[in-house]
Amino acid sequence: MSILKLENVSYMYDNRTRVLDNLNFEFEKGKVYAIVGRSGAGKTTLLSLLSGLTSPTGGKILFDGNDVKKIDRYQYRSRWVGVVFQQFNLLPHLNAVENVELSMRASGKKIADKRVRATELLEKVDLDEVLAKRRVLKLSGGEQQRVAIARALSYDPDILLADEPTGNLDLTTQEEVMDIFGRLAHEENKCVIIVTHSPEVAGAVDHVYELASLRGNKKQRKEA
Repeated sequence: MSILKLENVSYMYDNRTRVLDNLNFEFEKGKVYAIVGRSGAGKTTLLSLLSGLTSPTGGKILFDGNDVKKIDRYQYRSRWVGVVFQQFNLLPHLNAVENVELSMRASGKKIADKRVRATELLEKVDLDEVLAKRRVLKLSGGEQQRVAIARALSYDPDILLADEPTGNLDLTTQEEVMDIFGRLAHEENKCVIIVTHSPEVAGAVDHVYELASLRGNKKQRKEA
């Protein structure tokens, strides 16, 4: 059963420029998805729609059968959906574990011992206690991305959205990060959705959804 579903979703800027047109995608827990397409095809726009930051101008997005427009948007983003950004968006003056703890406090979810839970999450993404106590500016790009993933998991969301999460990483580190996403989906039953330009990333997921540019009246299509 789908946890996230797009029904005839479209999006237009300024009521003139159509970016997305009648998308009908479904996402299930326990799987990793990739959203691919050329620049300008609307990948970032779609991620904003899925995260609840933007509303579609046509159609609707269903989370667990409920229209996202009718759900408390703050609760949706802070309880059920975690986002991993390409540029990490970590607080540089804090260490790794403090970045994860801060996200827990912001979510408002009751967690008995935030420090213990944050440390466990960092271990889950292959960061040991030494690295957990290191300021994020002292971490490598791959280590910072792991912190960003742990932070997105801090309130145990059902859905994990990732915007070009391997774009700044070398191939070996990219494979390691993709292995983490795979474990989260297949072992912990998360729904992982990745926006990517990388053929290697697209080749490592369970399903691929392709967005084709609407320029020249091309239609968007789906690949499974």
